[in-house]
Amino acid sequence: MSMSRIPADRRSAFGCFRMLAPIGVLVGVMWALELLDSFVGNRLDGFGIIPRTGDGLFGIVAAPFLHLGFGHLLANTGALLVLGGLILLTTSYFWMVTLAVALFGGMGVWLTGDPFTVVIGASGLVYGYAAYLVFLGVFHRRLRHVLVAVFVAVLVVLLYDGLVIGMLPVQPGVSWQAHLFGALAGVAVARWHANLPGSLPGRR
Repeated sequence: MSMSRIPADRRSAFGCFRMLAPIGVLVGVMWALELLDSFVGNRLDGFGIIPRTGDGLFGIVAAPFLHLGFGHLLANTGALLVLGGLILLTTSYFWMVTLAVALFGGMGVWLTGDPFTVVIGASGLVYGYAAYLVFLGVFHRRLRHVLVAVFVAVLVVLLYDGLVIGMLPVQPGVSWQAHLFGALAGVAVARWHANLPGSLPGRR
């Protein structure tokens, strides 16, 4: 049996793939559930957030993984991969951000959402990721985070200009509460991250 070293380019490619795997797994679960949902007559959609009901509490956890068809999921997939990938490449807090946005954003929807509705979809995560990246640059002031913040801000203006409008109650059938509370959760986690000991430049 013989051994040989793995070329550096292959090692770096594997390392990058392993680093980005969490967002791939997260999105993969969403697609798997949507495929299953299509086979069971969209019955899974009923497990979303139902505001101010006991049954709807489970939806705080389930809602980000459920979508109103493949078109809805596809609309969120690109943004999730790009923004989630940026979080993974620039911080070590991907799961912290994801859990905080999903839980606190979902709780905001449960408390303030329109009655007799079911809220599903990962757009709250999209808003939370974007807000986290932008405000981490604002709060943190380290060059890489500032550059990422500028990139995300430009990306939002050029490709996702509807993100700001999505936080206002002007689009029928769209949960602006999910977008607003997801974004607020992202800002809160960015503030927490920037306040960690040794996190800001010059802090010990």
